[in-house]
Amino acid sequence: MSADLDSISEATSGAIGALVSTTILYPLDTCKAKYQAEVQAHGLRKYRNLSDVLLEAISTGKVLSLYQGLGTKNLQSFFAQFVYFYGYSYFKRFYLEKSGAKSIGTRANLLIAAAAGACTAITTQPLDTASSRMQTSAFGKSKGLWKTLTEGSWSEAFDGLGISLLLTSNPAIQYTVFDQLKQHLLKGKEKTTEKDASPIVLSAFSAFVLGALSKSIATVLTYPAIRCKVMIQAADDDEDEKAEPKSSKTISGVVCSIWKKEGILGFFKGLHAQILKTVLSSALLLMIKEKISATTWVLILALRRILMLRQRRLKSA
Repeated sequence: MSADLDSISEATSGAIGALVSTTILYPLDTCKAKYQAEVQAHGLRKYRNLSDVLLEAISTGKVLSLYQGLGTKNLQSFFAQFVYFYGYSYFKRFYLEKSGAKSIGTRANLLIAAAAGACTAITTQPLDTASSRMQTSAFGKSKGLWKTLTEGSWSEAFDGLGISLLLTSNPAIQYTVFDQLKQHLLKGKEKTTEKDASPIVLSAFSAFVLGALSKSIATVLTYPAIRCKVMIQAADDDEDEKAEPKSSKTISGVVCSIWKKEGILGFFKGLHAQILKTVLSSALLLMIKEKISATTWVLILALRRILMLRQRRLKSA
């Protein structure tokens, strides 16, 4: 029971952290997504810099459109992080129980993180696709969640699933690096042996720094796949006759398009924006998660005791 409670505590803390960080950084995320989704010859680019997206929103009086799809993104982020952290914590405990090991090595940690990431990608892919389409729609023309999901075939809601599974290596690398560094920092501290004691957590500053460092490494290594995924899931521009047809939005089609129009450097277009957004987001997420994990643990224990008391009263009645 305690293992399940620990998994739920980890998942809840991670989901809340994702919700807060996503909301704070959403305008930057929208600018990044629209900038990454554009694939045109250098002389025909609409957005030459990330700031051009922001200037467009300001000049057209549609600054609030930088928040289009926020609700869907928050829903996707909350469920994705809950599923990921629950799966990661559960698989980690399962491995330790079955193997009898006292700690998890780097290889096992990567496999566990990848398994948790695969579960997350499969269960949240429709929301991920919908949020990407809403973000990359023209300012002021984003559709609602239900209409976005139902305007095409059901299979289209899973656009980019293959590359999302490939990108499970991103959080796998990130959380493996984070956990290894975290274990190193906490190595000298005594671990509590009390059954219901709250777990030892990092300081806010340490969690922020480790989160930023681990996400930077993961982002650089997986960025070409990240950009391809954004392009596959991006909304079609109905006003642009040169827009890429929906049928060509496959991994091979997107790779060929980037190579022909932008060259090899095109696979890294927007890398600086991706690092800025994802590093800040992940660092905030992990910082918030570490700070509220103890509180979450106490609340879950309190809830369990309340339920146990009710069960006893029902039995004695």
